[in-house]
Amino acid sequence: MESTDARTAPAVIVAIDGPSGTGKSSTSKAVAAQLGLSYLDTGAQYRAITWWMVNNGIDIADPSSIADAAGKPDIVSGTDPAAPAITVDGTDVAGPIRTQEVTSKVSAVSAVPEVRARITELQRSIASAAGQGIVVEGRDIGTTVLPDADLKIFLTASPEARAARRSGELKGADVAATREALIKRDTADSTRKTSPLAKAADAVEVDTSDLTLQQVIECVVTLVEEKRAAK
Repeated sequence: MESTDARTAPAVIVAIDGPSGTGKSSTSKAVAAQLGLSYLDTGAQYRAITWWMVNNGIDIADPSSIADAAGKPDIVSGTDPAAPAITVDGTDVAGPIRTQEVTSKVSAVSAVPEVRARITELQRSIASAAGQGIVVEGRDIGTTVLPDADLKIFLTASPEARAARRSGELKGADVAATREALIKRDTADSTRKTSPLAKAADAVEVDTSDLTLQQVIECVVTLVEEKRAAK
């Protein structure tokens, strides 16, 4: 039996990508906690910068206004999987960034190259500072942010499964409307010019449609432990 003691195990950088509603966040947090790794939710960083733009009256319909403001907010991400904190200019925004207003605008903000460059640099610095290793989840981690990650995983699920999960999270949301919103977001994220949502050529694809969260977690933990053992 391989030891999973993070202090003696080699550091491993794990990239987990995929569209929303595939179980990415729940899986990533649980895997990091179980294996003693740091954790980074890159989507929260894009939500945080979007929240700042909305709060500061930046015109979300104008990419040049977004680009001009991209360097202004100070975004700090905690990497504890049990309590992943995020602040903007010292303000805790873990709750505010999950509002529908931010959700509806995050694709437009995150498509701006200057925003992606700023956040990508932040993500790389956090990953390189994680002494025991880190699980980084997002949409372009394996392809753009950390192309040399030790292990790349791409989670997928049918639109129906994703909508059912996401509407469950949103408590009483209309599943059909949620499905339409997810497909619209997928299209925006997959077709943007800068760092689109895409599966890396060397990523392991895991279809979570018919798996329980626990089964997905076990699958990913096994993949990470195999990678650690091979280092």
